[in-house]
Amino acid sequence: MNNQNEGRLPPRLRREARTVEAMIRLYCRGRHGPSDSLCPECAPLLDYARRRLQHCPFQAGKTTCARCAVHCYRPEMRQRIRVVMRYAGPRMIVRHPWLTLCHLWDGLRREPVGGAAAGRAKPS
Repeated sequence: MNNQNEGRLPPRLRREARTVEAMIRLYCRGRHGPSDSLCPECAPLLDYARRRLQHCPFQAGKTTCARCAVHCYRPEMRQRIRVVMRYAGPRMIVRHPWLTLCHLWDGLRREPVGGAAAGRAKPS
């Protein structure tokens, strides 16, 4: 996410954007070879994930995407990010322990709080 767009996000979403980027970079480096830049397969996934975070209706009150009642990823992109997370998740503990801890903490929130789509969220 470029600094201009990232600055507009609440701190919680900026951290989530960094977490998703770290996971995609770990996956790309591990599956597609060592490089400082993302491969042509992974770069669009990162761009897509960033756009989804920018347009999240819950913003700072969101839970992790896996626990969210509103699935805003297209099915094929959702499957791709699942594959990335399955690969990168265990490696994040060693490579990015702070981001991992924060992500686990955010996952404790069961339902999104507030936001424009709060009325659409499934009741507890």
